[in-house]
Amino acid sequence: MLNRRDFLKSMAVASAGMALTPGDILGKDTFAGGLSASSAKPRGEKVKIAFVGIGNRGEQIINDFTNTGMIDVVALCDVDIDGPQCKKVLAMYPKAKRFRDYRQMFDKCGNEFDAVAAAIPDHSHFPIAMLALNQGKHIYLEKPMCRTFHEAELMMDSARKHPNLATQVGNQGHSDANYFQFKAWMDAGIIKDVTAVTAHMNNSRRWHSFDAKRMYKMPVQQSIPRGMDWDTWLGVTPYHDFNEKYHQGDWRCWYDFGMGCLGDWGAHILDTVHEFLELGLPYEISMLYENGHNDYFYPYSSTILFRFPQRKGMPPVDVTWYDGLDNLPPLPEGYGGGVATADVPASGQNVGPVAKISPGKIIYSKDLIFKGGSHGSTLSIIPEEAAKDMESKLPEVPKSPSNHFENFLLACQGIEKTRSPFEINGVLSEVFCLGVIAQRLNAKLYFDPRTKQFTNNDFANAMLVGQPPRRGWEEFYKM
Repeated sequence: MLNRRDFLKSMAVASAGMALTPGDILGKDTFAGGLSASSAKPRGEKVKIAFVGIGNRGEQIINDFTNTGMIDVVALCDVDIDGPQCKKVLAMYPKAKRFRDYRQMFDKCGNEFDAVAAAIPDHSHFPIAMLALNQGKHIYLEKPMCRTFHEAELMMDSARKHPNLATQVGNQGHSDANYFQFKAWMDAGIIKDVTAVTAHMNNSRRWHSFDAKRMYKMPVQQSIPRGMDWDTWLGVTPYHDFNEKYHQGDWRCWYDFGMGCLGDWGAHILDTVHEFLELGLPYEISMLYENGHNDYFYPYSSTILFRFPQRKGMPPVDVTWYDGLDNLPPLPEGYGGGVATADVPASGQNVGPVAKISPGKIIYSKDLIFKGGSHGSTLSIIPEEAAKDMESKLPEVPKSPSNHFENFLLACQGIEKTRSPFEINGVLSEVFCLGVIAQRLNAKLYFDPRTKQFTNNDFANAMLVGQPPRRGWEEFYKM
């Protein structure tokens, strides 16, 4: 385990390396085989697509894309492509080319597809997205968008450099009722003068049951499953011996691989709040409560306060995040029962105990309180008496013209714009990255949104970049 001095030294080296231009490592023509930036498909023509990550959540999004009737599947890629979780998709598309390493997929058939959809662990989101954009491919990426603040900056910058390429992050609520309702209620002045938001996810975390107080090292080495490309699975992260506790969704709980509950569910709970209230970046991030803090995996429970400044005439907003079975948020009078959350895909795992309230948010404004769930669930006004008083003032909410997957494909065709592109979702992802740093350090941090640096903690500043990429993966940070 790195000590503070060694970690800061390694981060300084990494930060210096990130300042290099793309040509320092890769020649300008390295990816000349990719499509041009002007890559919109003609109206009505099917989008030729490659899927990376085809088991579990990957299978779910492939089914969603298939149901649009708008795709031709060119390639399927999964580091564990012989695993049982991949069999259904392989049977669906027996003629698609198969790969374990997406870098080889680009090299061998990159000129045959226009778009990539990736459902892979959080630590691998950055390299696949950067490679896709660099080769002129549209990219659909499951949330959270990335794992470090620096990665988010690079991904947003790359998306801006390729304005004709569609980028979409998989927080599907951005194409469901909550998105359009929130915007309509904001435009009508129903949602205004918001000063505080409570966001909560208190169901079981679905992960390991390790004892945080006795966890002194990462899990012991186990045999790599036959046929699995473990090196590609590790990607940019430092080398770890294989253990089943990193695989099949368990990666989400480890600092080295995932973004924890905050990155997983925050993207579905806080997405519309963040976008339509134009929150941007916070100036203070405080770890108010933790249970199970340690050096390797996310706490079992945590309460994090994000403080956002005044913006465009809107008052400052405090967003408080609660997760964990023992960490229910305070509820306002008249809250009532839990909110049914629409269109939440099954996890395929043993979800464990269910909390008394379902994942969601409570929005406090000067005059009204709003209660909402996760994903596409709509808001309601509480208590009931206030809702009745406002009923005649509520505007009509337009219906979504396309679901999240159709929206991406229509953007590939130049017909619609994506609703959760990197430029919008990237800032929200940065908020989560700041929250994860506070979780990991168990500290109160002050952040300057202008300089994008912490003002009270050098160690936290080093973590904005994260550990240097593994040898052979540096190129993705210089594209």
